[in-house]
Amino acid sequence: MTWQTKLDSTRDQLRGLNKTIPDTTRAFGALGTAVKEGGTLDFKTKEFVALGIAVVKQCDACIALHVETLIKSGASRDEVSDVLAMFIQMGGGPAMMYAAKALECFDELAQ
Repeated sequence: MTWQTKLDSTRDQLRGLNKTIPDTTRAFGALGTAVKEGGTLDFKTKEFVALGIAVVKQCDACIALHVETLIKSGASRDEVSDVLAMFIQMGGGPAMMYAAKALECFDELAQ
């Protein structure tokens, strides 16, 4: 499965969830907007944090969504690689395996 296929599948799943529990998903979306637009840190930095959590929690769908957002935010491969190194340092071997997935995702989606 490609990372683009993973993104498409994830979006389909989320659309189904949105139809089933719209109040919950709308509230969750509003929380995301408030967190990412408010505060001191810039949006891209917050997305790097989200990617770190996705890597450490081993969530492929989250990795795909946050890598795509980072690409759209202008993150470079070097920036992503630098933060992946930090995730590996904090998360050990399992984080290393998912960091490799995140870099593969970046390389595919950045084309």
